[in-house]
Amino acid sequence: MKARYLALSMLIAAGCEPAAEAPVAEQSIRPARIFQVVSEGASTTYEFVGRVEAAQTVDVSFEVSGPLVQLPVLEGQTVAKGSLVAALDPRDFMLAVREAEVQLQLAGQDFKRKRKLLAERGISQSVVDDARALYELRQVRLAQAKEALADTKIYAPFDAYVARRFTDNHVNVTPENKIARLTDLTELLIKANIPESIYATATEDSVLSMAAEFSFAPDRRFALEVRENTGEADAVAQTYAVTFAMPPPESLNVLPGMTATVIVEMTGELAGVRVPTTALIGGREGDFFVWVFDPATGGIEKRTVEVGPASGAGVPIRSGLRDGDLIVAAGASHLRSGMQVRMLGELITDI
Repeated sequence: MKARYLALSMLIAAGCEPAAEAPVAEQSIRPARIFQVVSEGASTTYEFVGRVEAAQTVDVSFEVSGPLVQLPVLEGQTVAKGSLVAALDPRDFMLAVREAEVQLQLAGQDFKRKRKLLAERGISQSVVDDARALYELRQVRLAQAKEALADTKIYAPFDAYVARRFTDNHVNVTPENKIARLTDLTELLIKANIPESIYATATEDSVLSMAAEFSFAPDRRFALEVRENTGEADAVAQTYAVTFAMPPPESLNVLPGMTATVIVEMTGELAGVRVPTTALIGGREGDFFVWVFDPATGGIEKRTVEVGPASGAGVPIRSGLRDGDLIVAAGASHLRSGMQVRMLGELITDI
C-alpha cells in the first residue's frame, strides 16, 4: 500500500512540472516593395475637376411677333456690343406708329377746340376732361407703337460670342422663340466641387495659390481667384460648388463646356506627407495603420496614422509618419507583427 501511494505521488508531481516549450518553426523572410516617405514641406496640393462657364449667358428673343428678315450672326462668331443680331420685318410696326401719330394729332386738335369752347362757356367741364383723357391715351398708344417698332431689332448687349443659333432666317417668330445664345467671354468662370473637409478648413491665409490647367496646354497654368460659392452642400456628395474666375488666355480658345483641372495649394494642418494607397491597412475601429520597415533588422512595426482627404496622387497623411520613414508599399495586408521582410527591387520614392 505504501509503495502504491509513493508511485501515485511521483506521478502527480511529474504532471505539475511545466511542459517544455515547443520549438518555433523558423519563419521565412517575405520580399516587399519599400516606399520612402518624403515630406511635402509646408503645403499640400489638391486637384479638382472643373467646368468652364461664361461670365454671362443670354438667350435673346423678340418681344413681338413677325417674320424674321435679318439674322447676320453666325455660330462661333464674336460680335461687338451694339451690333445687330436679328431683325423682323418692320413694315406693320411702322404703319402702327403712323396710325398712332395721326390719332394723337386728331385728339390734340379736339382737345384744343373744346378748351376754347369751354372758355366761351359753350360746353361743360366734363366734356373737356374727356377730351384731355383721350389725348393722353393717344400719347400712350404712340409710345407703345414706337416701342414695338424698336423691338423688331435685337442688338448685342455686350461684346458677345455667338454660342448657338436657334432658328433660321425668313421664318415667323414669336416672343417664345429663342433666336441666339450670346456668351460673355471677357472673363471665364470655372466651377468645381470642393469636399466639405477641405472647404471647411480653407481660409484666406491657408490658401497659397489657385490655378487652372487644361489638357490641351499641360505645361501652362493660369491664376484663379474665387468669385462665389454655394451656401449649401450637395446632399449626396457633400461638396460645395465653388466658382473661380480667370481672364481668357490670349493664345487659346477656351470656351464654355470645356473641362479644366483646378489646382489649389494650401498650407496649415493639411500639410504633411503622402503614401501609396496600397500601403494603408484599415483597422476594426475605422482607423488606419502602416507597416514601418527597419532596414537594419528587417523587422516591421505597426504604426497608426491619421489620413487626410484624398486628392491627387496617393493619400495624404496628417500625422504618424516622419520624413524618411520606410514603409511597406504593397502586400501590407498579408503581414503580421513579428515578421521580417527584405526589400524587393529599388527603394520607391515617387507615388
